[in-house]
Amino acid sequence: MLQRLIDDVKESTGSALRLTSLAAAAAIALFITLAFLCAAAFVYVLQHYGPVEACLSGAALFLVVTLIAVGVYTARKREMRRRAEKAAKAAKSAAATMLADPALIATALQIVRAVGVKRLIPILAVGGLALGLMASRGAAGHNEAEEEE
Repeated sequence: MLQRLIDDVKESTGSALRLTSLAAAAAIALFITLAFLCAAAFVYVLQHYGPVEACLSGAALFLVVTLIAVGVYTARKREMRRRAEKAAKAAKSAAATMLADPALIATALQIVRAVGVKRLIPILAVGGLALGLMASRGAAGHNEAEEEE
């Protein structure tokens, strides 16, 4: 059973690697194609209007492409921020609802009685440590996202 799981992981990894290399080859080909198209446009404008106009038209084209990319990036970033805020609000409301539920509190008290306080303290300590590690990991990811802004 374990061997089958390992074989599945190897197969999916190999497949992902092949797809990634194909995507990289396509991206390189697209880049070269765009470079030749830009060169052809430059030469055409150069022959008809002159060197200054050719350089300015190339710069204007790349400025427009850059502005479009910045606009898409900004819109995507705002959407991600909205989704994160919505998810945080949903998590807060879910936690508040759970803590206000009397059935949950009664169940927690029954678990404490069944397990015992002396046995429950190490379990809570390990849970608190895991929660702290997850929170620090989430805060690190949040700080990295803010640094990218």
